[in-house]
Amino acid sequence: MDLARAALLVAKEEYPQLSVELYRARLDQVAEEVKDRLANETAPLVVLDEVIQTLYGRRKLRGNRDSYYDPRNSFLNDVLDRGVGIPLTLGIVVLEIGWRLRLPLEGVNFPGHFLVRYAGSEVRLLIDPFDNGKIRFEDEAQELLDQGYGGTVSLKKAYLRPASKRDMLIRLLTNLKGIYTRIGDDRRALAVVERLLMIRPTAPVESRSRGLLLARLGRHEEAARQLEAYLRVCPSAQDREGVQEILRELRSGTYQAREGGLE
Repeated sequence: MDLARAALLVAKEEYPQLSVELYRARLDQVAEEVKDRLANETAPLVVLDEVIQTLYGRRKLRGNRDSYYDPRNSFLNDVLDRGVGIPLTLGIVVLEIGWRLRLPLEGVNFPGHFLVRYAGSEVRLLIDPFDNGKIRFEDEAQELLDQGYGGTVSLKKAYLRPASKRDMLIRLLTNLKGIYTRIGDDRRALAVVERLLMIRPTAPVESRSRGLLLARLGRHEEAARQLEAYLRVCPSAQDREGVQEILRELRSGTYQAREGGLE
């Protein structure tokens, strides 16, 4: 998978006229800029430092702390145009530039805060794309957990597992789903859920979400079929009774959308 292309295709849903190749070329341009500054230097840690200096120092890339839940933070074209984003999309930029320069980088689906790992043969480092590319050793990851969870969560090895490109795309779409659900934009939330189901066709939570969103949008027959399929796959679901009640309402024509989104 070409991660940048996939992320831009997600954005193209919102911006139909978006040129995927134009923005991929912009990533190429940044990588060339880094290469020019390096001259003939090829030491990986020096290259990594130059990537961070170029992105965060010269190009002023930064985390959008003021409007974290702005959906534009999840669209790669907007991140490149505006220079702000969330940990995941900023991380995708770092990864794409680093990969173009043959750096051993990988994503890390850290709880609540996406990270990038430099997986060198002699040293492994964590890069925080939301904090100006700050670098930590892996044994300092507890510090990040403490910032997010107030010291209530202990670091586990599983939290530092590499994230595949598929994992990152799912996280990107899941972020967008959460944003649209929070603001009550059911149409856009449904579009995101349907893309998640293209990647994970049997994901029960997305099957349920699609059924509820269809119901909220007035597509009651489709909603009923989707929720029935959900219950067939998850006959012991904790929300079984609630879903069955919604199904009865859909079939009897008495359904009214609940407050509170998809909960």
